[in-house]
Amino acid sequence: MKQLYVYRLCSKRNGTLYLGVTNDLVRRVSEHRQGIVEGFSKKYRTYRLVWYEVHESSGAAIEREKQIKLWKREWKVREIEEVNPYWNDLYEDLDG
Repeated sequence: MKQLYVYRLCSKRNGTLYLGVTNDLVRRVSEHRQGIVEGFSKKYRTYRLVWYEVHESSGAAIEREKQIKLWKREWKVREIEEVNPYWNDLYEDLDG
């Protein structure tokens, strides 16, 4: 079964946040970094992977993304800081 990822990128610590869903986290973050992805991420330079979670179905991942998009910013920041208090770029630690 293929895994799906809900992920969050930022421009800098406490900067602009971007939320997305993908089935290939390494490829997708690389696309963001290369500027291949048009739109919000490219405009605001959200290239740093600071948070992600794994889901077993596309339905669960999409539902989670929708849920998080309704959250207040402070909740999103708290969720990042619970697992990544220094807002380190997690992309460098991914296999691939």
